[in-house]
Amino acid sequence: MEILVYGAGALGSLVGGLLARTHDVTLVGRDPHMRRIREDGLRIDGAVDARVRPRALTDGTHRSADLALVTTKAYDTDAAARALATGEYDAVCSLQNGLTEERLVAALDATVLAGTASYGACIAEPGRVTCTGVGEVVVGSLSGGPDPFADRIGAAFDAAGIDATVATDMPRRRYEKLAVNAGINGPSALSRLQNGATLDGPAAEVSRAAARETARVARADGVDLADEAAVAALDRVATDTAANRSSMHQDVVAGRRTEVDAIYGAVTERAARHEVAAPTCRTLSALLRAWERGRGLRGEK
Repeated sequence: MEILVYGAGALGSLVGGLLARTHDVTLVGRDPHMRRIREDGLRIDGAVDARVRPRALTDGTHRSADLALVTTKAYDTDAAARALATGEYDAVCSLQNGLTEERLVAALDATVLAGTASYGACIAEPGRVTCTGVGEVVVGSLSGGPDPFADRIGAAFDAAGIDATVATDMPRRRYEKLAVNAGINGPSALSRLQNGATLDGPAAEVSRAAARETARVARADGVDLADEAAVAALDRVATDTAANRSSMHQDVVAGRRTEVDAIYGAVTERAARHEVAAPTCRTLSALLRAWERGRGLRGEK
């Protein structure tokens, strides 16, 4: 299968690199990472070891492939959509944080699928990505139910040795992923804790409250996600990735813009729309946005 990975940072490079063991893969990312991959190939180490030579580009416009995987930061979704709209793809699948798929649907003619990826990854140096935890990829129809494109993509991941699930309940899984992100990212970033420590100390109640609030918003949005299920997913992911630093934790340490809008903004905006209380997510959102504003990473909003 021809696959383009748009936004080949840590996760995109890892997933794209693993797919390149079997498939024709093009990575679209930034230099110097892309330049080093063009020169020497991509090295994957850590929990998985591989060396592959995917194409590596910095311009993702006017391309074509069977599948485009979107792995950019959520705040770059619109830019990714504009670039992908200049090309031709049978299907586009988001593996991003937050609820970004609707923005892709609005901009693209291709079938847009929802997805999740629970692999842990970090760029150790240009041209080398470290897998910090082996997980799985889940893909499925954005509205739920069976989808032939999702079946095809799941088979492609399986062929490359990536544990993949084709799900018919992606609306629930999207909110479950959002609950996990809300429970881990903000508390771990603000307290500078590894994922596991967010549920093993004073931050635990904040983390679980954020997950429960997300579940309440999901139900108000017509998605059946119980509080207990959201908290169980949070506990499972935090335990499985206990030694990892969340993406938001890494962003704060590096002084970069975070995905606060895509995670906590998604929860609080939908909570306001449905008149559901989400005080924990609202507080985490305010603190993270205040930090970004203090660092000159955002305007007044």
